[in-house]
Amino acid sequence: MLVLASASPRRRELLTQVGFEFEIHPAHIPEDPLPDEDPIAYVTRLARQKAEAVYAQLASTKPHITVLGADTTVTLDNHILGKPESPEDAARMLRLLSGRTHRVITGVSLVTATRAETAAEVTAVQFLTLSDEEIAQYVATGEPNDKAGAYAIQGLAARWIPRIEGCYFNVVGLPLSLVSTLLSAVKSGQDIS
Repeated sequence: MLVLASASPRRRELLTQVGFEFEIHPAHIPEDPLPDEDPIAYVTRLARQKAEAVYAQLASTKPHITVLGADTTVTLDNHILGKPESPEDAARMLRLLSGRTHRVITGVSLVTATRAETAAEVTAVQFLTLSDEEIAQYVATGEPNDKAGAYAIQGLAARWIPRIEGCYFNVVGLPLSLVSTLLSAVKSGQDIS
């Protein structure tokens, strides 16, 4: 049985979209980056900690589960842009992304009774140059509130993204091909490296 260690509606929708059957059991762990932590190390650490925390909670009653943990962040010049703390913070992030290409990184981890597999997906996202008015109007919609980097590619911000390089679903919050690859490796006992 697959358990998603996340309350993210986007991750739930993506897993459902491709036909996975799963239960939801959100992980509750601190999500602050460590001092000078590399963005890839940050998201893979959080993904694994989320999966391990939920596995530890459920394993005694559900020993045959596979727990999926994931964490997504936006990086610009190797600086992590997490979820905005306020509308002002969202506007600040959008000004930073305006007219530039940034990276979206998702760490994915699967934990079972016998193994753990963790990997990351990286997608480059190009943004058009945004006016202060466009930023203010977008922030006023509330869409940036709980999104890494203060935008949703699948929402209103799509109009400002002319090009991506890499997995679209990664930018939404869960790289489905990577998840499928990890699940296949865990089921077959193969190593993914």
